[in-house]
Amino acid sequence: MVQIEQLAARTPAVSVNELLKGFYPSPRFGQVSFASYRPDPKQPSQAAAVQALEGFAGNVAPSDGGGLFKKLFGKKDSSRAGIYLDGGFGVGKTHLLASLWHAAPGPKAFGTFVEYTNLVGALSFRKTVDALSSYKLVCIDEFELDDPGDTVLMSRLMRELADAGVKLAATSNTLPGSLGDGRFAAVDFQREIQVLADQFDVIRIDGEDFRHRGLPAAPAPLKNSELTSHMKAEFDGKTVAQDEFSTLIHHLAGVHPSRYRQLIDGIDGVVWRNVETITEQSVALRFVVLADRLYDKDVPILASGVPFDKLFTEEMMAGGYMKKYFRAVSRLTALAREGQNHEPS
Repeated sequence: MVQIEQLAARTPAVSVNELLKGFYPSPRFGQVSFASYRPDPKQPSQAAAVQALEGFAGNVAPSDGGGLFKKLFGKKDSSRAGIYLDGGFGVGKTHLLASLWHAAPGPKAFGTFVEYTNLVGALSFRKTVDALSSYKLVCIDEFELDDPGDTVLMSRLMRELADAGVKLAATSNTLPGSLGDGRFAAVDFQREIQVLADQFDVIRIDGEDFRHRGLPAAPAPLKNSELTSHMKAEFDGKTVAQDEFSTLIHHLAGVHPSRYRQLIDGIDGVVWRNVETITEQSVALRFVVLADRLYDKDVPILASGVPFDKLFTEEMMAGGYMKKYFRAVSRLTALAREGQNHEPS
């Protein structure tokens, strides 16, 4: 028997302490390591990245509690504070970043870019700096600059953490000096962008999306009349969130993205009826966050309506946020394969 719930009926409340305690790799990456990463022999940059990160993990120094005193009077480290993994979606950057987090000593933090900006919103900038300055390592996954406010905020945060002796590691689909291109007037914020770039040594990881290596095309959407039988077969004895897609989209507007992780707590699978193309940019960006959280927790999907490669408009897929949308389509397709065809995502 399937326990049915609705995401559209959930309104999770998350305290500041819960936000702070949540900065660790998701269950999908909870047990990964450098040894479990499988470099593509055709892409030597992947094996080189593993070697570089293993060395970086060994240089994450024990915390001495220096904080501001160290910043003012301590000996300056001439090396850069951070390492930055640049590459396309699906080449294993998050796997490697989580492996670094597991290999390095603590205290340490691991979160997505949006989770750090949400943390600042919840705590204030100064309290966030104070909280993270005592850490040895801060890992930022999916680093993107979507607006001028984020540019100034993250530039200042990274600089202050680096000055406090915190090691930084980030992943992105965009080189540090090109962050913000196509999203806003990045030329007006070159100083802040350059400050960000100066914190990192860049490691390029080449390769194709691993979720597409040797795998069949995305499964065709199910018919509405097939959803119930597939749901009972796939999720017997489990808890499933079953929603009309348009209702879910409307509900997400009232739930802050920082709470999407809690929104799907206890959910073993999702079923969406009548998936339709998203035409508004703000709605699409919110949905990208939900797709990331579902992928983090490896939640299989059954869906009817348009296929996931039609989830966003052609203009969106060619615009300034195209890398976000391609990542979301790739991840949702993997979860749909898992839900319908039992293929690992």
